[in-house]
Parts: sequence; structure tokens; C-alpha cells
Amino acid sequence: MTSPAPQPQSTDRAALLQRLRAPHTYDLAVVGGGATGLGVALDAAARGFSVVLLESHDFAKGTSSRATKLVHGGVRYLAQGNVALVREALHERTTLLANAPHLAQPLAFVMPSYKIWETPFYGVGLKMYDALAGKAGLGATEFLSPARTLHCLPTARRAGLKGGVKYWDGQFDDARLALALARTAAAQGALLLNYCPVRGLLHEGGKVVGLECEDAESGARLQVRARAVVNATGVWVDELRQQDGQALGKSVRPMVAPSQGVHIVVDREFLPSDHALLVPKTADGRVLFAVPWLGKLILGTTDSPRQDLAREPQAFKEEVDFILRESAQYLERAPTAADVRSIWVGLRPLVKPPEDDGGNTKAISREHTVLASSSGLVTVTGGKWTTYRAMAEDVLGKCFDAGLLPARPAGVTRELRLVGAPAQAPRQRMCDAQGAHSYGSEAACLQQLPGADVWLAEGLSEAMVRFAARYEYARTVEDVLARRSRLLFLDARRAAALAPRVAAILQEELGGAPQLGAFVALAQQYLQLPT
Repeated sequence: MTSPAPQPQSTDRAALLQRLRAPHTYDLAVVGGGATGLGVALDAAARGFSVVLLESHDFAKGTSSRATKLVHGGVRYLAQGNVALVREALHERTTLLANAPHLAQPLAFVMPSYKIWETPFYGVGLKMYDALAGKAGLGATEFLSPARTLHCLPTARRAGLKGGVKYWDGQFDDARLALALARTAAAQGALLLNYCPVRGLLHEGGKVVGLECEDAESGARLQVRARAVVNATGVWVDELRQQDGQALGKSVRPMVAPSQGVHIVVDREFLPSDHALLVPKTADGRVLFAVPWLGKLILGTTDSPRQDLAREPQAFKEEVDFILRESAQYLERAPTAADVRSIWVGLRPLVKPPEDDGGNTKAISREHTVLASSSGLVTVTGGKWTTYRAMAEDVLGKCFDAGLLPARPAGVTRELRLVGAPAQAPRQRMCDAQGAHSYGSEAACLQQLPGADVWLAEGLSEAMVRFAARYEYARTVEDVLARRSRLLFLDARRAAALAPRVAAILQEELGGAPQLGAFVALAQQYLQLPT
């Protein structure tokens, strides 16, 4: 007789709000529920600090669900000579893959060569990449003949192919990893709430002592006191920094220059392989990826300055044209606008140096920055998903250095496996279609829920919607179809068609308004080609 699956921790919103209303001074309050904020909350809770994290929308609603889905050391940073950043990222890559094998796995990349010098030139650089990784390497770099290159990339352009280079990095499900961080932090005692925007900071004697937040669903305002407050709101960090400065009568210079990255999703038939294609230098010097992910193919990305901070930024026409045009240079059958299943855009919070006007995003730092204001507000921005854990350690280090919290040893999250991490990596790959394998050790619990055998679409069952509502903080149709399931990012038309059924299940589970109309409108945006 098998023992019942362990019950996941409930995310009942009424109970979470009741905890938030209770008078308490937290050690740490984190503003922002993306990769960085969630990483900080988990690290602090794992060290025994009392933690509250508040997110204005849904966890990973912004940049953290819109990555190119790569867990990587940063090959192009190596070309820029940033060895320290690459070395750190390579080791963090290994840690992430070990702690969440159901959500992050190795992936082979192939650079096809169409000029005779490209294979040795890029191959030598990638051998250096292997050397920097050392024992943290995922596989040795290989020089490929034209025939072996086509074996790995069967639909790569044959004309003029001279060979290729194969190397290893990782890929992941960014939004579900964010959920795993949130749920692991909660299991460590942290209180996390989405749809609870911070409306202002509390100051006493020139120091930040907490914040005021609002339950977005009821409009109720609450004050939360904390010894340390961390601003981890990504591209939006300057908004909270300005509030802090105004309270102190000081002007605050913006530190973020947003950069936009566009991704286009097409069917896997354009590259039916479990290898990704990488072009290190396109016609205008950018990098182009064709990455198999959850049964589809992601093409991207771009790097365009953006002045506004839209929650749902839209692609520029020239960006979509660039991706489709460059893809046509490397694939036998080029995707067209008619083949696009979904278009999505992420804003990178690039940190500009004091003398920079933010015009050239390629020259701005990809590294993260942590600083503390005179009031004690700690702000972190920049960086990338792969190094979220190291960023969290740096943030807590800043809290210790500023005297906001008593120092406690780092490294507690290095071997802390995330919620759902199975004892062994699943057989199914991250490049395969969605399925229960992404639930890891919780798959058995998922199967016990009503509707486990009722499939709404490939990779999405009724039980998964119920699981999202009960255990994964989901409140709306968008939460389910964009981030618990990734269907909006994979096939926006299919997601819109399923939305009414998902809304009905959420209504049954949660009551309230699951915002069906808003999601259908959003899905249309993910289908709309810019003109």
C-alpha cells in the first residue's frame, strides 16, 4: 500500500490577509515578486528571519516570466571580457539545475557556421567557457561537421554550411520557477501576497520603518512594519526610490534604463530538434536564438531602448521584422507572420552608470546593483535569472552592512531544493510539451484532484487549474494561462479559446471575478503583429 502524497501548503487568500493584518514587526519586507524579490525572501526566511513579500500584480508578472528561458553563464559576456560574471553565472547555473530539476535542465546549443573561420573562432571561445565552468560543466564543447550539424539542426539552411559548434547551457520555465521560489519561501515561514501593491513607505526619524500596502481585491489599506525594506521591483525600482527621496527632501537620480526584448513563438516543425540554434552575431551584431521550449520554438531576442514602463509592453514592428528576417537566414523554411503563435515582450532593468544617458543598452551593465539610501531603503536591480540566488545573498549582505539586520551566515540556499524537486530528474525534457512532469514530486497530489483526467489542452488539465487556485496563489484566468500554465506564451489563440472553461473552474474554486474579459483582450495582444 502506497503512502498518500504530502499535501501542499494552502495559499488561501483570506488566511494570508489575516496574517498580514496581525500586528507584527517583520525583520524584512520585500517589495516585488519577481525573480530577485522572491530569491531575497527565500534566502532571508531560510536564515531564520521573519519575512513578508508583497507583489502589486502576480508573481513574475513582469520581466521574470518573459525571459528567453535560458539558464546560462553568458557566452557573450565572455566575449566582452567579463570573466567574473561568467564564472559566477556558470556555478549558479549548476546550483539552479540541481535544486529544481523539474523546472530547469541542460540543453545543447549549436552554432552553425557559414564562414570557414567561424567554427574554430567560436569553438575556441566556447572551450574557454567549458574551462571556466570546470566541474560545473554540463557537457564538453564539440566541433561539428556539416553532416553532424544537420543531424542536430535538421532544418538549418544547407547552402554554404561549413560545420558548427555544439556546447551546453540550461533552460527553464521561468514563471513556474518563480512560483516554486514563492512556495518554498512560504514553507520556510515567509508570508507572501500577490495583488497587494505597496502605496508608500513609512518613515520615522528619517528612517524607513515599514510600508503601506493595499489589497487590490478589496481596496483595504494596511500598514506593515519592518526592520529592513528591500525594493526589488525590477524596472520599476526608481518609483519607490523617488518616494523615499521625497520623504527625505532629496532628489533621486534614476538608475534604470529599460531595454526591451521581444520573443516570437512558432510551431516546433520549423526546427524539430532537442537542440537550440544560436547565432552569435547577426547582421546588426545582435544574438539570435531558436530555442525548443514546451513543445514550441522560441525565436528572439531584441535589445531596444524603451522609455515607458508598460506592464504589457508591445513589440515594435522593426523588432518582429528583424527576428523573422534573421531566422530566414538560418532556417530552410522561414517562419512568416502567419506562423506566429504568440508574441511577448520583456523589459530588462539595465543599470546605467552615472554619466550614461541610457541610449545604448548594449553598453549598459547586465550585472546587478545593490544600494542603500540614507533612510535605509535597500534597492536591488539588474542582473539575470541565472544569478538570482547570488543576488539575494548580496542583498542580505547589504542589509547587514547597513546595520538593518544582524548578520547570519550565507550559503543556506545553495543546497536548498525547491518545492516539487524530485529525487531524480524527470525523463521528459523542458523542450517537450507541457505536462505533469513539471510538478515534480507533487504530481501524485495533482492526480488526486478532481479533473485529473480531464484535459483542456495538451499539458493542461482541470486538476492543474484547481491546483493553481488552491496551492499556487492563482487568482485570475491570466494567472493560470500565462504563468501556472504557459499556454498564453505558447499559443495565444488556444489560450483565449480555453479561457471560459478556466474561468468557470476558478469561479468554482475561489468565487470572485476571474477577469475573463481582460484575459481574452490580453490574448489578442499576444497575437497582434505590430504595424
